Amino acid sequence: MVRGITPFTVTYLYYRVKLTPASGDFGADLVLTTSDQRIIVQAKRYKKNVGIKAVQEIATAKSHYNADECWVITNSFFPEPAKRLASSNHVRLVDRDQLIGWILALKKKTADISAV
Repeated sequence: MVRGITPFTVTYLYYRVKLTPASGDFGADLVLTTSDQRIIVQAKRYKKNVGIKAVQEIATAKSHYNADECWVITNSFFPEPAKRLASSNHVRLVDRDQLIGWILALKKKTADISAV
């Protein structure tokens, strides 16, 4: 969960990023937008696997936020039931391995930009 930070909006890479309030967020921690797309994200920092509750929450928040996509991102992993539920509800799951890949790609991209 992304908490302890007041709501804010920032542009980061391709997305305009808005942090939702700590309470009353309807299951989304972040709202990512581009000129033609809205993605809601639930961020989970867990030592254990992230279960189906996170998938249920973000899937139901999709309509509330009028989002095109919904994602659950974690520093952990997802068990099979969460993966199945995500698949049937069109929820993108980003686990530890994918998140590390994104971070490494971003570091490389920023290093390449700095070298120019």
